[in-house]
Amino acid sequence: MGGLIRTRLRQGKRTLAFPSGAADLPDRFRGRPVLDAARCVEGCRSCADACPTEAIAIDPLRLDLGRCVFCPACVEACPTDAIAYTTDVRLAATDRGSLVIEGSRAPRVAALDRGMTRIFGRSLRLRQVCAGGAGASEAELSALGNVVFDLSRFGVQFVASPRHADGMVVTGPVSKNMVTALRRTWEAIPEPRIVIAVGTEAISGGLFRGSPEVLGGIPEDIPVDLYIPGHPPHPLTLLDGLLRLLGRIEDRE
Repeated sequence: MGGLIRTRLRQGKRTLAFPSGAADLPDRFRGRPVLDAARCVEGCRSCADACPTEAIAIDPLRLDLGRCVFCPACVEACPTDAIAYTTDVRLAATDRGSLVIEGSRAPRVAALDRGMTRIFGRSLRLRQVCAGGAGASEAELSALGNVVFDLSRFGVQFVASPRHADGMVVTGPVSKNMVTALRRTWEAIPEPRIVIAVGTEAISGGLFRGSPEVLGGIPEDIPVDLYIPGHPPHPLTLLDGLLRLLGRIEDRE
């Protein structure tokens, strides 16, 4: 026991000072991409042709974060370095169209209205549904509960029953075998309720888009309040999106 206590004292505080402190991420981390259309060569489609999910369009150069799986294929294919990754974890958006970015423009998160913020701003309970996911986004959601990210300090917790939830977090491309369970979970959550799409698969289907066995993301009859891209999204990206939605962080310009 004495050894454990000495180890903990030596380690010090392990919880990140987010959102007040800057995230210390390695240069190899693939966060929000930035595009420089001025570098594009007329007629060149190298980046678009290399993208496995058709996330890139040209004329003008733009990228759909809702389809992007954050692989380096486009960066490696571009002969003029028109696309580059940053270490910016801010990727979330409340509008699907905002995920289609040009230049260095970032997606935007609009905070919930005053009534919803009053209800959920200090205490939010979420039911997570894995709708055919591979497990990566689910693992990052689980990491939110560890001592480093400590999601509960913001009053946000995951619950076992939709009857006890304020909203639903969806991962996976929504397989045909899971769509009924997804809809029933959403219907079981008392109103007012929110829906959060976590990961490229839940937003657009990701690499599974076009498969006859999946819907290609959350069906249109379930309204989504927050999109959090990534394959999978980093825990800080998840935290950033959630706190902006709750009005705990002011959105960037």
